[in-house]
Amino acid sequence: MLSLFKLVFRVITLEVFLRECICSYRNIFVVAMFFIALFLIALTALYWYSTKNFNYWKDRGIKHDKPIPLFGTMARNYLFQKSLTEIAVYNYWKYPKEKVVGMFMAIAPALCLRDPEIIKEVLTTDFLYFYPRGLNSHDEVIEPMMKNLFFADGDLWRLLRQRMTPAFTTGKLRAMFPLIVERAEKLQTRTANAAAKGKALDARDLMARYTTDFIGACGFGLDSDSLNDEESAFRKLGIKIFKVEIMQAIVLCLKDFFPEVFKHFKILGNVEGDVKDLVRAILKQRNYQPSGRNDFIDLLLECREKGTLKGESIERKKEDGTPEEATAVLDEELMAAQVFVFFAAGFETSSSATSFTLHQLAFNPEVQKKVQDDIDRVLAKHNDKLSYEAIKEMRYLDWTFKEGMRMFPSLGFLIRKCAKQYTFQKLDLTIDPGVRIFVPLQALHMDPLYFDNPQEFRPERFDPDVFDSNLKNIYLPFGIGPRACIGERLGHMQSLAGLAAVLSRFSVRPAPETVRHPTVSPSSDIVQSIKGGLPLLFEPRNISGS
Repeated sequence: MLSLFKLVFRVITLEVFLRECICSYRNIFVVAMFFIALFLIALTALYWYSTKNFNYWKDRGIKHDKPIPLFGTMARNYLFQKSLTEIAVYNYWKYPKEKVVGMFMAIAPALCLRDPEIIKEVLTTDFLYFYPRGLNSHDEVIEPMMKNLFFADGDLWRLLRQRMTPAFTTGKLRAMFPLIVERAEKLQTRTANAAAKGKALDARDLMARYTTDFIGACGFGLDSDSLNDEESAFRKLGIKIFKVEIMQAIVLCLKDFFPEVFKHFKILGNVEGDVKDLVRAILKQRNYQPSGRNDFIDLLLECREKGTLKGESIERKKEDGTPEEATAVLDEELMAAQVFVFFAAGFETSSSATSFTLHQLAFNPEVQKKVQDDIDRVLAKHNDKLSYEAIKEMRYLDWTFKEGMRMFPSLGFLIRKCAKQYTFQKLDLTIDPGVRIFVPLQALHMDPLYFDNPQEFRPERFDPDVFDSNLKNIYLPFGIGPRACIGERLGHMQSLAGLAAVLSRFSVRPAPETVRHPTVSPSSDIVQSIKGGLPLLFEPRNISGS
């Protein structure tokens, strides 16, 4: 009897267990189906979100590549296969008969311009429709280091531009030149040390150290000595600014893909603390007062002493149509942002342009000889001393540098953003606020339609007697219009001085490892950088026998 009871109990227990298992599996199945449904809904929503604008150019009859969900037409850039400049060049040549070409930066429509007259409209004639650069993914939440003259848009940009323009007058530039001469002499010493060992020097690194030292001196009154100190903190900061880390790349992508969700994430967070600490230390050293050095920090302190920045608004108007008043306070954080861009843009663009020019001269010895003859002739008139006046007289050197910037502009593209609805009358094309505009400088500068045999390094193109004035809307290494580079003359002057210092003492030759046609680093963002550097041999000149 007991055995029968046990058997019945076991059967009942097993049945209950099986029922519970079946019920549990049903629950798991229901939960699994719920999450699968949720995933599919999220996937559908993401697909809709990432493709909702993809008919923008099709509806307007503008040719473009087929966009990819989320990535738009920029997948190769987001995946570090092509730089932004290379993407712009690709679009320029893919549609050679079009005046404009459609693009998509993630989900946002953008437009690549191919026609010089349309470029002129955007950059100058109708500037008030295109005053933003559009480099910030969010219009209102801007990270601290982005609030600088280059990245800022609208009223903040205009107020900063008005206050800073006096820093770049002819008188200020002339006063800075002794600082350039000091750094140029150190540049000669570093080059001589390398030449004596018969070793190749990376021209990009060499010229970056020279420009870093100059920016440190004329910008902040500091002797960074990057040319002698291999562990220079300034040089390390410069490398850190332009080195794209994985997390930075991810943040940049997320801010493009989902600008509202990730608006508080920072792209320049890795250098923000360093720059703020640098500015704070300099300001404290000067007791927060202008020091009389007339450098960039003094300029900012003088601007702050004048009180709140005030001017006419470019963004807002009163009911009667007149501009409202715009204001901004030049606090320590805003000063740090200006220091950041002065330092970063000041050394990187010049070092890129000068090193590429040296690279071309190494492969064009006949041009190099003409440049050196020009430098020798002028220096002989000035007691073999570099000076502001001497640099102004080196005409062939000037043409040569301009030719270097034609073939490899530091900024391979210009970018703007449409501020309010605009119609291109020439195309009967209307675009909406927020559409970004690309001007592909690298492609324009190398188009045989504008420059005969563009692959040839020929400085004579820039002889004023033969230069075609119609090219002024095509050859734009410093931009054009109200947002043209404010430091153009300073950058040009320091670059010519650096080239003159090197070429007056040395001739450049290709090293065994030198690549004739260097490739652009796919991680390049705004400023183009060369993959693997630009190694060259620097050979001392026999001046007496030349």
